[in-house]
Amino acid sequence: MVEEKTIGKQIIHEVGEWLYAIIIALAIAIVVHLFVGQITRVSGESMEDTFHNGDFLVVSKWDHVRGNMPTYGDIVIIDSRVNRERTWQDDVTDVVSNYLSVFSKSAERHDAWVKRVIGLPGDTLEFKNGHVWRNGQELEEPYTKEPSMNYTQTAPVVIPEGHVFVMGDNRNHSSDSRFIGPVPVKNVIGHVVYNLSF
Repeated sequence: MVEEKTIGKQIIHEVGEWLYAIIIALAIAIVVHLFVGQITRVSGESMEDTFHNGDFLVVSKWDHVRGNMPTYGDIVIIDSRVNRERTWQDDVTDVVSNYLSVFSKSAERHDAWVKRVIGLPGDTLEFKNGHVWRNGQELEEPYTKEPSMNYTQTAPVVIPEGHVFVMGDNRNHSSDSRFIGPVPVKNVIGHVVYNLSF
């Protein structure tokens, strides 16, 4: 009887130690995910041929945490819900959905997009002759999938303060700032630093 109690206490102690270790590991993982970086998966064809559907990307969150402005050509992850104020609660929700999406494709978010930064605050962008013009200069964009895009807009777009203009590299198959407008810097939630897929 005494032995059974001792064994029971040992089991409870062992389970408690495991639970404690798991909780600490999860807390560290969440902090890293919120403030340092994450791995995410590409869904869709909007960044071909740079990235493909199913590619895994390493994303730095450091610029988002510090509120830094990205630079031309940076590939970023954005929250496409540009008409609402983004808060820290959204960052926490991102962590949960990112972990769930590893186990189930149905848990993937459809408002987190991977795009390339084309315009910064104060820039004037024009879309003519199948190309992007920034501040009167046609951009050389060797990363785009096709030599010409099927998009024209007669009125120039001026990027407001605190916003960026982003586009997919597969211009003819991308939802981006041409349709949702300039993206607030708060909605730039990460900067792609590495592609894990080969």
